[in-house]
Amino acid sequence: MPEKCRVVVCGFDPMLVKAYVAANARACWWHISDQLYEEFNMKPGMKVSGKLLKIYSGKTGKEEAAPNEPFEWQCSNETGLAVVLPSDTIRKYKLTEFHFVELLIDKIDGKDVYPGQEKISKKWWPEDKMKMGYTLDYIG
Repeated sequence: MPEKCRVVVCGFDPMLVKAYVAANARACWWHISDQLYEEFNMKPGMKVSGKLLKIYSGKTGKEEAAPNEPFEWQCSNETGLAVVLPSDTIRKYKLTEFHFVELLIDKIDGKDVYPGQEKISKKWWPEDKMKMGYTLDYIG
């Protein structure tokens, strides 16, 4: 079984995100678990694939979308720890650094993640901490 995780989206303020998305530059990302980082010896540019299960609003702490759609995203050019969200995904779900995403990570660089096992990531964001004190809306 792959690794299931719920992580906070990292990024810039919404105005910068708008500009970076328009330029198809890195605007938002999330951090892979330390366990996968070490086990797969993560490097810049590696591909991470799986399913985008749910998206949560940091404003309310509630589920905003449940796409349950496959993804293949690339690690940043600087580190294998940060997995970059593509501009089309950011636009489609109006993502900002004030969101959380729930993911199922199936493969890293074509290799199965935890074959035959079921694991919940240590980077599982708790529900009672998903409502942020300060948020800004997506600027389209």
